[in-house]
Amino acid sequence: MRAVKLALAGAILGSMLLVASVALAASPPKPGKINVYVTPKPDNSGAGTIVITGAIGDYGKTQSIDKSGKKDPNGTFEKVTLKQGSFVVDTTALDKKLAKAPERVTTATCSASSSVTAPTSLSTGTGLYFGIGGTVKITATFAAIAGRYTSGAKKGQCNFSNNSAPVAQYTQITGVGSVTFTVTG
Repeated sequence: MRAVKLALAGAILGSMLLVASVALAASPPKPGKINVYVTPKPDNSGAGTIVITGAIGDYGKTQSIDKSGKKDPNGTFEKVTLKQGSFVVDTTALDKKLAKAPERVTTATCSASSSVTAPTSLSTGTGLYFGIGGTVKITATFAAIAGRYTSGAKKGQCNFSNNSAPVAQYTQITGVGSVTFTVTG
């Protein structure tokens, strides 16, 4: 009987510790600095994976959306869905800079690269990120090697056309900023 009581006490204590650790892990984040790391999918679908460190320690997925929240690979907003909640990032300023970004092109090697930085704003939080606000300065860097035309009048020249997949490409999206949390109710 004593062994049963000890086992029961151990199970209760273990359950209490588990509940306490889950409660601590799910406690609301505090305002502060964050670092953002995004790996976009190479298929231009507007989706990717994200890791956020600092005042928010979480990870999940991103999806480009339009202003009304509908999935749009060319949308100027990003829905960030993390394990503990979600929020929206307004990337309008970043997208404008990307559209006008000068590419450094070297035709001798068929290589191109570009990098831009712009502020983004956070809003529309759910879960632990309810009441989120703040600004994150995002830097998007792109590099690619284009293929060459194999026939026709442009044979041997670099094929930088939009309908030609690059031979190799690299995209990095990182950010640094601050988050705030306003809870009303």
